[in-house]
Amino acid sequence: MQDNSNTKILITGGAGFIGSNLCDYFLGKGYKVTCLDNFATGHRKNIEHHLSDSNFTLIEGDIRSLADCEKAVEGAQYVLHQAALGSVPRSIKDPATSNDVNVGGFLNMLIASRNAGIKRFVYAASSSTYGDSESLPKVEDTIGRPLSPYAITKYVNELYADVFSKTYGIETIGLRYFNVFGRRQDPNGAYAAVIPKFVMQFMKYESPVINGDGNYSRDFTYIDNVIQMNELAMVTDNPQAVNTVYNTAFGDRTTLNDLIKYLKQYLTRFDPAIAKVEVMYGPVRTGDIPHSLASIDKAKNLLGYSPQYSLSAGLEQAVKWYWENLK
Repeated sequence: MQDNSNTKILITGGAGFIGSNLCDYFLGKGYKVTCLDNFATGHRKNIEHHLSDSNFTLIEGDIRSLADCEKAVEGAQYVLHQAALGSVPRSIKDPATSNDVNVGGFLNMLIASRNAGIKRFVYAASSSTYGDSESLPKVEDTIGRPLSPYAITKYVNELYADVFSKTYGIETIGLRYFNVFGRRQDPNGAYAAVIPKFVMQFMKYESPVINGDGNYSRDFTYIDNVIQMNELAMVTDNPQAVNTVYNTAFGDRTTLNDLIKYLKQYLTRFDPAIAKVEVMYGPVRTGDIPHSLASIDKAKNLLGYSPQYSLSAGLEQAVKWYWENLK
């Protein structure tokens, strides 16, 4: 096994859903990991099992503070920047805070990384950047106009990363996440993602509400595929593979109606009564795009990406985790 003990990674938003899974994975591979989180949306319980690990450092701080960012990057070679305020509806309700965190905080992290001589800055970009582009599958070079304040912030991140790589020579890679799901994704709160929210409602025999007629489709992407992409982006030595963006997805799309069928199929293994829970339909949500499907050819060709989990395989794992941890 490769000795990674001299390599330090900063994971911003490391107590969140994706960030904490990245902490688990890279600590498991022997890296030193620093987690920066202000616990606005992340949870201490997600990383408390690492607090006694000498290779793990928790810094409670905010990316809106340049001083916090500079403290966090100290001694690190790589940054995996996950910290952000997610959710299209949240950004529509409060665009100013989304901008402060997602744009101002992102810029702080870039400045701190540049000043610290970070080797590579890998960051969470978003499929929302495709905006009103109707072409399917989504190819990295073809985007439309953003449909929400959140989408604007994530596109601005890509522009800043591009300018920093060209102006200051810092290596950057953006990962456009497509509907990530899996263990530790928070089912609670007004802006909960659709999969954990539906799972929790089914477990309580509550009827999930689908926005629209259920025929909108998404490229749902299991967390382990996302971990693989972060690692490949961090370690690649292919000079053609850096200073660009990649779709981070499975490369298949599923309607919300089909998603419900899968969820019921896996949940009824634990509780047959869930089969009888009805689904309700509501109005289409503002800022939602009808269909999303990623081309993952670029990631396959330049990074060697090979996603291991389809939606159904990932859902089976996720549902089991929710049942064991949240019931």
